Amino acid sequence: MPFQDLVDLRVHLGQRRLVGLLARSVHRDTLPPSLIFSGPAGAGKRQTAIATAQAINCLSPTGEGESRDSCGTCTACTRIARGTHPDVLIVEPGDNGSIRIDQVRDAIDCAGYRPFEGRRRVVIIDQADAMMAAAQNALLKTLEEPPSSSVFILVTARPDMLLATVQSRCPRLRFPAAEKDAVDTDAREVAQRVLARVAASGEPLARIEASKDLLAGTGGSHTGAEDRAQVSSHLHAMASLLRDVELLSTRADSRGLANPDVRPELDRLAGAYDGERGRRAFTAVDRALMALDGNASVKIVADWLVLTL
Repeated sequence: MPFQDLVDLRVHLGQRRLVGLLARSVHRDTLPPSLIFSGPAGAGKRQTAIATAQAINCLSPTGEGESRDSCGTCTACTRIARGTHPDVLIVEPGDNGSIRIDQVRDAIDCAGYRPFEGRRRVVIIDQADAMMAAAQNALLKTLEEPPSSSVFILVTARPDMLLATVQSRCPRLRFPAAEKDAVDTDAREVAQRVLARVAASGEPLARIEASKDLLAGTGGSHTGAEDRAQVSSHLHAMASLLRDVELLSTRADSRGLANPDVRPELDRLAGAYDGERGRRAFTAVDRALMALDGNASVKIVADWLVLTL
């Protein structure tokens, strides 16, 4: 989506400033060759990375000067949103929850070529903290001597999991958490309710009923940008809860919880979503968010998700 749409969606002033900084850097062609987008789940890091790729490679940019932005509707913008643009590569964890060294090497190889269609190649490594140590080491040389026609964006909620040598080579943009307002609280309550209802029943019809909660507040057409933003907020909240469940199931330090104020609910969810099921659920939520970015019908996405969790 265009930078302006991100600004409209974000409540926190700090997030708006980050988006403005990126927009100016793209306009002035001063964007660093590698960046780390860090911040809590739901802060809009992945969306902003995709918006940056669109701003760089849009075929019909809007505005003038530092107000220049992507159109969001040209073939380049829509293909980037769908993950099918040849010059924009998104690397993310596989079914085992890790980013393997061969995935990183493939991305490095692609980044070494000149762009096929766009101005620059953009490699987005989502959940970059999931890179194995060998994968991070494989990336180091490219970060030290980046190709002039490529940009690497490492997206992570846990930057401390990145090697110090990786962190030192990438300027970091810190995304603050969205302000805790009623909308955020409602989104988390919806996410909790849906996860609990799905865990309680394996019947497809009962699960489809649960998808109605995800669609709460959307319009009847289920195709508008506002509908996608509403469901996206529910899914980001769900991803945050599932991360916490994974943290509890591995007996990691509970001080790292993003939602410590709902610890009893997290403990109950951990009984259903620990281990492999929790990792599959997180992957399903991530794929649902990608589908929403690709303009899929929110009802189809919601129904698919509750049947997959």
